[in-house]
Amino acid sequence: MAMTRGGPVRVVASVGAAVAAGRFTSSTVSSVSLGGVYTVGERPQIRSAPRCLGCKAHAVECRLCKGNSTSDWVPSYDPAVARLYALPQRHSSRAQQRLNYAAKRQPWLIRGMTTESAVEAVEAGEIPVLKGTGEGDLSQQVTRKYLIGKTQEELEGIALSFGEQKYRGKQMHQLIYKNKIRTVKELAQIPKQLRDAMESAGWNIGRSPIHHVATSKDGTVKILLRLDDSRLVEAVGIPVKDKEGNAKLTVCVSSQVGCALKCAFCATGKGGFARNLKSHEIVDQVLTIEDIFRQRVTNIVFMGMGEPLMNLEAVLNAHRTINKELLIGQRMMTISTVGVPNTIRRLAAHKLQSTLAISLHAPNQDLRSQIVPSAKGYPLDALLEDCKYYFETTGRRLSFEYTLLAGVNDQREHAEELATLLHQWDLGRHVNIIPYNPIADSEFERPTKARVLAFVETLSKRRVTTSVRVTRGLDANAACGQLRNEFQKTPLQAPMELSVPA
Repeated sequence: MAMTRGGPVRVVASVGAAVAAGRFTSSTVSSVSLGGVYTVGERPQIRSAPRCLGCKAHAVECRLCKGNSTSDWVPSYDPAVARLYALPQRHSSRAQQRLNYAAKRQPWLIRGMTTESAVEAVEAGEIPVLKGTGEGDLSQQVTRKYLIGKTQEELEGIALSFGEQKYRGKQMHQLIYKNKIRTVKELAQIPKQLRDAMESAGWNIGRSPIHHVATSKDGTVKILLRLDDSRLVEAVGIPVKDKEGNAKLTVCVSSQVGCALKCAFCATGKGGFARNLKSHEIVDQVLTIEDIFRQRVTNIVFMGMGEPLMNLEAVLNAHRTINKELLIGQRMMTISTVGVPNTIRRLAAHKLQSTLAISLHAPNQDLRSQIVPSAKGYPLDALLEDCKYYFETTGRRLSFEYTLLAGVNDQREHAEELATLLHQWDLGRHVNIIPYNPIADSEFERPTKARVLAFVETLSKRRVTTSVRVTRGLDANAACGQLRNEFQKTPLQAPMELSVPA
């Protein structure tokens, strides 16, 4: 029953439907109840009241405050609005407008809040900001948020924030990291009401569509992912077999769209720098490679596009997600850097169990400055001093990468000088020799096999442990940045949805 100025009126269907149909207004309704009659402003006494189809709360509680602080309560036309009280006059009309809009269109944002906590959420920007100020302009601008990178506990908190049970977070965790779903709509075990609510609140999984796949004869697969801003980023999947014949899968992930350091021999630097990758965009590269190979990734190397230590926060977050959520051991990961001032010491503070690989490429400062322009601002001695600090702080061996460029840094005297340098600093003395992968429009050439073997032999005689990286994916443009430069030097204008190939 509902009390109007003319007396009680029977509620025929639901309060929400009645208001939507215009049967009650703020000027005629003094109290409404499906389980009893109560006075405006009082908490209703629930007595076997029907539950609304939206929020499952008692229908009598599904009401909307008009922001007048003292005047009439009006039953909401949206049955999912659960407790919203009158805003005190000290709060701005702008805050009232935002909160009223959230109550009408996105009730899950304010469900269970008191008036004060709801207002605080508005003023903190947690309630979507409205475009324009006119009362009729109630469009919203929702910030995109990503589920990749969230722990199970955080996903459980998200589920609880939408009024769902805690176990929904565990289901989401399984679907995101094990089933590798791509959209919120694919959260099949989650109620549709929750999926719709999450999408409206700006939640996305954080997966990017595949723009192109290049497969080499040796099994190496290089992919281009198209990001939200239509920029392209590379990742490479490298399948190998260990000595026992067990299949292994290494992923070379990118940390930036392009690179600002512009090493002379690097294709990524020639393509320019756009922005840092977000942590979910890094993790997505691993998930996509697993999708393509239908095989678990065993090793991660941060050696793709970009300088990882110039995007240290996102790289560390991605590293944590890969380790804790994808369950890839820290010792199975390598972070490569050409050297960025102050960052190696910052990285040392985290005491990761992963390998730090230093891209050296030259045995002295003069030659290194020609190959690596950033070395002019970060001299070789300063870099090696930071490397020694890292080794002493973490106890982890460093690896040194040395790209052999024919006629530039591949002579025996260069190998002798490199061995002397590493012995001088006592830094573990392991060098990974990388024969140059030729790229278009480059002045450098790949050294001959004989030159590579001579370089390795010289280091070995000086008691420096070496390994030669097996060149993979030459016919798939697998050198860092090559494939991306073929397809994009400026952002794409027309978005294109592509699914993962079967």
